[in-house]
Amino acid sequence: MVLDPTKHADWEIAQEAESRMKTVYQLGEELGLEKEELLPYGHYVAKLDYRKIMERTAGKPDGKYVDVTAITPTPLGEGKSTSAMGLVQGLGKRQKSVVGAIRQPSGGPTMNIKGSAAGGGLAQCIPLNEFSLGLTGDINAIMNAHNLGMVAITSRMQHESNYTDAQLAQRNLKRLDIHPKKVEFNWIIDFCAQALRNITIGIGGKFDGYTMSSRFAIAVSSEIMAILSVANDLADMRKRIAKIVVAYDKQDNPITTADLEVDGAMTAWMVQALNPNLMQTLEGQPVLVHAGPFANIAIGQSSVIADRVGLKIADYNVTESGFGADIGFEKFWNLKCRFSGNVPNCAVVVATIRALKCHGGAPIPIPGKPMPAEYGSENVGWVEEGTKNLLHHIETVKKAGINPVVCINAFYTDTDNEIKAVRNLCEAAGARVALSRHWEHGGDGAVEFADAVIDACEEPNDFKFLYELDTPLDKRIELIAKEVYGADGISFTPEAATKLKRLADDPEMATMGTCMVKTHLSLSHDPKLKGVPKGWTLPISDILTYKGAGFVVPVAGAISLMPGTGSDPAYRRVDVDLETGRVTGVF
Repeated sequence: MVLDPTKHADWEIAQEAESRMKTVYQLGEELGLEKEELLPYGHYVAKLDYRKIMERTAGKPDGKYVDVTAITPTPLGEGKSTSAMGLVQGLGKRQKSVVGAIRQPSGGPTMNIKGSAAGGGLAQCIPLNEFSLGLTGDINAIMNAHNLGMVAITSRMQHESNYTDAQLAQRNLKRLDIHPKKVEFNWIIDFCAQALRNITIGIGGKFDGYTMSSRFAIAVSSEIMAILSVANDLADMRKRIAKIVVAYDKQDNPITTADLEVDGAMTAWMVQALNPNLMQTLEGQPVLVHAGPFANIAIGQSSVIADRVGLKIADYNVTESGFGADIGFEKFWNLKCRFSGNVPNCAVVVATIRALKCHGGAPIPIPGKPMPAEYGSENVGWVEEGTKNLLHHIETVKKAGINPVVCINAFYTDTDNEIKAVRNLCEAAGARVALSRHWEHGGDGAVEFADAVIDACEEPNDFKFLYELDTPLDKRIELIAKEVYGADGISFTPEAATKLKRLADDPEMATMGTCMVKTHLSLSHDPKLKGVPKGWTLPISDILTYKGAGFVVPVAGAISLMPGTGSDPAYRRVDVDLETGRVTGVF
């Protein structure tokens, strides 16, 4: 029995479907995997030994590569994960060999207001609870690896403050002379914990640590998570972890994890995490879940490794980029594809009538509160005005030389006139448009969507990057701001300008990409500016350096690497059935 999504919660639908799941052994057999390539975690989740798979399939041509992105979302999201799962299920209905590749959800949003990232309705990744509550421990490994780096730097600062050079030499240590106000690293935890944004550590006696200001960030913003997303293999990960800059000394020279001699131990925590996780859709198609960085504060992509595996074991690999095309797709385009060397055949831009109304003048929805009544009635004018935001994202995809497909992620409250208005405007702009009702009808509702993607993948494209790596950093930022966001120009705070100058003199700059940090709720830096804002300048408040991941991180406007928990978080409704031990309420 398939439950009606208009009458049942996502977690109820998922639990009912889990009674009919394929085992990982069935999934592995259907994918043509060898026995030793499958590393089971129970009967319904497994890791895949990517090294063995890639060695065995080295001579096999890649499948079609599809990226799923979206318009600028409402605070409630646009259903990219739902649409990615719907597309995988729709391709399955067309008898295509297909694999999905999505990110692992963070415990922060899962226990807060946004919820998990498994999709929704009849287009989900299951088993839901395992997916949402830690999976196979990858994020835990990242937290341990990252926080070990903080243990290394804080303990070294304590020892250097307590011992002379001779005493340090007796302990086989040399003085690194770390500047206490130039510690770039932080602590991480996988929750939205605003109380930990600014802390003081080392309070007590001289053996209780070095007293200084510090902070926490959410785990998925860690550079280790970014490295997991872009690493090619274990050797590449080991090299990247060694290059992480944790602080600067009093002469402004970088201090790395290799200087602290902690890089090897940090890598040790990450060995098993390099293997992608195997799960499935509600309809039994395989889904690879790997890495989980947010797109507004990090790279926002599932892993290069997962995509490479997916492209070898299936005819279609459907991956997803976080948030809108201005953030997630831009990083997929200019970072992930540059790191991997893989060229997409098609990009999907997901849009909902709800979000188009939001960009067209309707009241902005507030997470945790009822949807404004205006969204329950037809308003073609709002939809047409909001479609300007969608058209802007279509043009961004075209600038990459990729064939765009617009997916109208339909809900039962949308009207025929509203849908017709979106279709007409997008087709006039030269984009394929597909109406998809995967949320309500699963794969059967996504056949038109799947057909549009199949057609787009058969057409040649002219993929090209927005910038080359020898482009100066300020010019790169300006290109992204103008060509992707629609800004008139950029500005720098004095602190950001100082860092920009330092980076201009760094020879490694020519090998690093640019990973913007910006709100996901607007094309601009201001979340209140909807639609396609005009006449504005992008302010760069800071520039971070992730040398291990291989990119520079300009920060636009005011944004925190540690989100806050709202007043009505999801954890209030999560519980455990004491008879079965099943978790209830995760959504």
